[in-house]
Amino acid sequence: MRAEFPDFRLGSVLATSFTGTLSERHGNAVERIPTPRRLVDWLAVSGLAVDSCTPAQLDLARELRESIHAAATAAAAQDAFPESAVQVINDRSAQGRAAAVLTSGGERRWRLGSASRVDGTSRVEDALGVIAADAIGILAGERDGRLALCASPTCRAAFFDTSQSRTRKWCDMNTCGNRQKKARFLANQSKNPDRGSDRS
Repeated sequence: MRAEFPDFRLGSVLATSFTGTLSERHGNAVERIPTPRRLVDWLAVSGLAVDSCTPAQLDLARELRESIHAAATAAAAQDAFPESAVQVINDRSAQGRAAAVLTSGGERRWRLGSASRVDGTSRVEDALGVIAADAIGILAGERDGRLALCASPTCRAAFFDTSQSRTRKWCDMNTCGNRQKKARFLANQSKNPDRGSDRS
């Protein structure tokens, strides 16, 4: 990855991982796809490689990202989905052309584009269609798990909880979870500064 950009926070669920390209939404927001090239990079590491991206396509991607986040937030709160978010998700799903293919290793991969494309290039719209379709499956309750929001007050990222107990609190234990544990530890230390020096 390019060093001048923040690292991607990749999850195991495509749609909610995509919403994580904007993190710390209620703090100092971190845009992880600030340029068209960076979106190309994210799509590549997510198994949706495309040849190029325009600023207009980046705008479409961000609109989809925010629509998925709005619908996931509503689902986590057990509220109705915002109509505008549903419309964007449906539009992106309908406009993309992709086929699921099985690898010899038994994994599903996506083949973007269609046989009718003469130039053989893959379009960002095709990749966005895959992401939107994944979001629809999650939002429609077709996958085993639940949508939740990160317990970090500055993050509040949507994530898909597939833990056995369905009680996961953090979008990522290595970032938000550790940050909150560290904050609790430091708060306890400041309340009890002599606690660690009592040992004999």
